[in-house]
Parts: sequence; structure tokens; C-alpha cells
Amino acid sequence: QVRLVESGGGSAQAGGSLMLSCAPAEYTDSRPCMAWFRQAPGKEREWVANIERDDSPTYRDTVKGRFTISHNYAENTLYLQMNSLRPDDTALYYCAAEGRKNAFTQRCTLRPSEYKSWGQGTQVTVSS
Repeated sequence: QVRLVESGGGSAQAGGSLMLSCAPAEYTDSRPCMAWFRQAPGKEREWVANIERDDSPTYRDTVKGRFTISHNYAENTLYLQMNSLRPDDTALYYCAAEGRKNAFTQRCTLRPSEYKSWGQGTQVTVSS
């Protein structure tokens, strides 16, 4: 379901920064997960980062230490702060909310199909 509005995408040079936002990003007891995914042309959609409610952020290895996912409960907004951008970060970025936890691990799922609400995608282009 495409119901979330994303902003903050655009162009940056390598080493630069961008911050993406997404609203209204909500969670429930049964669907506590929020996440960012990205998809480059001709590539599969891949998980970037997720957060359970307002805590426990988890990151893809290639963005760890450079990206920060956060959620502001009062503003009902999900953020992705991206620093030290690289050309291979270039992709269409999607926010996702109302995701389920894995029943076995009790951690947020990395599978896109388990997230109920999605943004339309915002383009991030990083030049060398």
C-alpha cells in the first residue's frame, strides 16, 4: 500500500550528505517495524536499515557507520540520515512501515512483503 510521503531525495557528490524523511510512519504492537529499502535500475530491491518502534536500529553492512535510521514519535516521521555518500548508494529509496517481526527470531523482518505501508520512492543520485 503506497500511502507514505517521502522527501529529501536529490543529488549529492561523493562524501556528501542527504536526509530522507517519511510520514506518516506509524507502528503498532503487532506491526512494530519500520525500514528503508532501495532499488537501483536493473537490480533487486534491497534492505538498507530498520528500526523497531523507536529503538534497536539495524543496518546493512555497506551503510553501517554512514547511515542513521530514526523515528520521531511526536512528529510521526521516519528519517534516514545519509553521510559519506558513495556512488553505489545511488538508487530509488523507499520507506516502509507497519512491518512484522520474524516469528522465530523476534526481530524485524528484512522481507519487503512483510511491510504493509510504503512510500512512492525518492531518487538519490551520488556522483563521483
